[in-house]
Amino acid sequence: MDEQLKFKPFGISALLLILVGWGGLYYIVTQTLPYVWPRWGFFVLALMALTGTVLPIVYFFHKRFPDQVPAEANVIVRQALWFGVYGATLAWLQIGRLVTVYVILSLAGGLIAIEYFIRLREKSHWKPPIHEDE
Repeated sequence: MDEQLKFKPFGISALLLILVGWGGLYYIVTQTLPYVWPRWGFFVLALMALTGTVLPIVYFFHKRFPDQVPAEANVIVRQALWFGVYGATLAWLQIGRLVTVYVILSLAGGLIAIEYFIRLREKSHWKPPIHEDE
């Protein structure tokens, strides 16, 4: 496990996701009509834009508040991806005017519970320490 995760790979990925996501959203909102493929493109680009925007923030929180076992890169990316899924799902639900405070809180609680159980499962895979002197 890498004790010191560097920001450079996260920064490059986040910058690419931000540019493609927000740039594509700007293009879709200003230059297209809401037909089927631009609408699906909107959700994909929203997921990319939100994930790229939140990725450096999630990285910072894991650096600022480290766990006993430091988070790996896949955990940071997965947690940032949950924010993108959350935002895109709320945008999709808003089409049918289904977004209420209860839906917002229930969806957030469900995604937090899923991440909690995934992290719990990852931590339960105990590996015995390896001693070099033996």
